[in-house]
Amino acid sequence: MDRIWKMSILITVIILADQFTKGMIQQSFMLGESVPIIEGFFNFTYVRNPGAAFGMGRDAPDVLRAIFFLFIPVVACFWMLFLIWKERRNNFLLCLAYSLIFAGAVGNLIDRFSLNYVVDFLDFHIGYHHFPAFNIADSSISIAAALLIWDYFLQLRAEKNKAPVATVESIKSEEKIDSAKN
Repeated sequence: MDRIWKMSILITVIILADQFTKGMIQQSFMLGESVPIIEGFFNFTYVRNPGAAFGMGRDAPDVLRAIFFLFIPVVACFWMLFLIWKERRNNFLLCLAYSLIFAGAVGNLIDRFSLNYVVDFLDFHIGYHHFPAFNIADSSISIAAALLIWDYFLQLRAEKNKAPVATVESIKSEEKIDSAKN
């Protein structure tokens, strides 16, 4: 099966899982309700996030929110599709990372267009110190960020390990330098 089909299946599974879990939380929880899953560490908590990551921009004027949370992400999704297509036969890690970003962005865009906010519910904490709640789409984007960083370091290592290609000109130059030294 061609990589593009595998990525399409992955994207679909992530979007469906994201939307299904958000729907279950909305149907089963009251806004702000929290149920401990691992006592003192992890809860399901129904949160509505009208902003970006960690709620940034939630109080921005509607025009700015429309530009930054609807228009730009849609353009970015088309860019991700282009990158997925471009890398489908080249770099697996990049293709995977772009697919995860696309799936996460679409999952959150569905919320933004239909609800005007994003449903978050994964709530990790230690004592009273909470990491901001997030969802499966956010997780997909975060995993993609880690893959992009990993790919960057793999590329650096590959470039570092490349032996210089010996050409006729470089060999002649080295011979002239060696003969000049003698």
